Amino acid sequence: MTDAAVRRRSGGRAGNRDRRGGEIFRQQPWGPVKNIDRPVEPLGEEGVQAIHDGAMRVLEEIGVEFLNDEALALFRQAGCTVEGTNVRMGRDWVMEMLARAPSQFTLTPRNPDRVITVGDGSLLFGNVSSPPAYWDMTMRTKSPGTRVQCADLLRLTQHFNCMHFAGGYPVEPVDIHPSVRHLDVLFDKLTITDKVPHAYSLGAERVEDVLEMVRIAGGLTEEAFRATPRMYTNINSTSPLKHDTPMIDGCLRCIRRGQAVIVTPFTLAGAMAPVTMAGAVTLSIAEALSAIALFQWVAPGSACVLGTFTTNVDMTSGAPAFGTPEYMRATQMTGQMARFYGLPLRSSGVCTSNAPDGQAMWETSNSLWAAVQSGTHMIYHAAGWLEGGLIACPEKFVMDCEVVQMIQRYMDPAICATGPDEIAVEAIRDVGSRGHYFGAEHTRARYETAFYTPFVSDWRNFEAWSADGGVWTQERAHRLFRRIVEEFEEPPMDVAIREELAEFVARRKAEGGAPTDY
Repeated sequence: MTDAAVRRRSGGRAGNRDRRGGEIFRQQPWGPVKNIDRPVEPLGEEGVQAIHDGAMRVLEEIGVEFLNDEALALFRQAGCTVEGTNVRMGRDWVMEMLARAPSQFTLTPRNPDRVITVGDGSLLFGNVSSPPAYWDMTMRTKSPGTRVQCADLLRLTQHFNCMHFAGGYPVEPVDIHPSVRHLDVLFDKLTITDKVPHAYSLGAERVEDVLEMVRIAGGLTEEAFRATPRMYTNINSTSPLKHDTPMIDGCLRCIRRGQAVIVTPFTLAGAMAPVTMAGAVTLSIAEALSAIALFQWVAPGSACVLGTFTTNVDMTSGAPAFGTPEYMRATQMTGQMARFYGLPLRSSGVCTSNAPDGQAMWETSNSLWAAVQSGTHMIYHAAGWLEGGLIACPEKFVMDCEVVQMIQRYMDPAICATGPDEIAVEAIRDVGSRGHYFGAEHTRARYETAFYTPFVSDWRNFEAWSADGGVWTQERAHRLFRRIVEEFEEPPMDVAIREELAEFVARRKAEGGAPTDY
């Protein structure tokens, strides 16, 4: 697929226009959200200490396999016990390293107006990342992802104010050879969006290419690029108790250039972790802390996030299950542990459903609210995820953004304000027991902003909805997706910077890109 085909969209600025006056729909304004609620804490103090002690015992007595030679050498330098690829580390050293990690940090993309703070009660949402397949209402079957589909999902990521960062590849574009895929997708991401970008830790060449592309896109010197995090990478351990070569290598490269890393064990209770949720969380904590401790040894004060992706399997089939009660509790428990260690937290908005249906929405809502309740700071996969992460879906993306916007509105302190105007005694006096509030001045002064306004939900009664065609939610979401994409206009980028970025991509392609197995 050519660059021109990917950038085929034209029309008015991608904003919030509707047919009457230009706005497609009224969004919540751009801006990171603060979680104003106290977190749900299912563990008592003794439970937190039990999981902490269990994780430390795993690190001290059992150890974690690191399949990266540089990491093994660094652990030896730090005084850890290294036997082959197995690394054991004392709890005092681990806690000393964790004390170096910041409890909050900023991520500054090429548009400084899109800077976000990770930690300090922040509630940040990002798009679906990494599914190999795509599904939409026109196809009604899943198919391998393409560059055009990936770019369209990036357009949704840019359009929706409730998406704060641009994670991964929204769908894997398998029509691009793996050796150059990262070059094309990052070019699209950096030109289609101006939000915080992500780099996969999938080999030295890919990481170094993305680091350089983000630097170029920001118009930054190397010194300015290193001065504050501009992007992040996320890695998964290979549970149980293993970290592979490229992911650790990618994190080391990122922290040495001042960028952020997220360590997210993917632990499935009953398969890759103990069947008990406390055991699964203990294993997950041990895996994550082993890597974060290493990164703090190498680059003290580097921006690190503790990730959780602990769920259970369907014991009848072995398939992962998402949005379950166990997933929710594991996320809340990990939130308690993140606060115990003073680390920011990442979790996810996930589901198991194969289509954008009721199951998809209740499972995703469960996982999103678990993120809120746990005190999560970065929520991955908050829009567009299906089939346990194997499908990216634009209709689901739009539907999820409705839920995310509702969560953001829920966190608006104005809803719970208790000043004289909000208590409204004078309005109550004026209306008394015989009138109504529709026509009250107190209502008229506030009716446009008093309540959340949906953009894909239909709040009309059955007769009005039916008379208007009886359009189901998925179809309404599809129509909105098509309109956003067709009217999209890329955010501004300096012409010289865009040309430098394109030249870098062309040069790296001519050099062969990144090595692959085929």
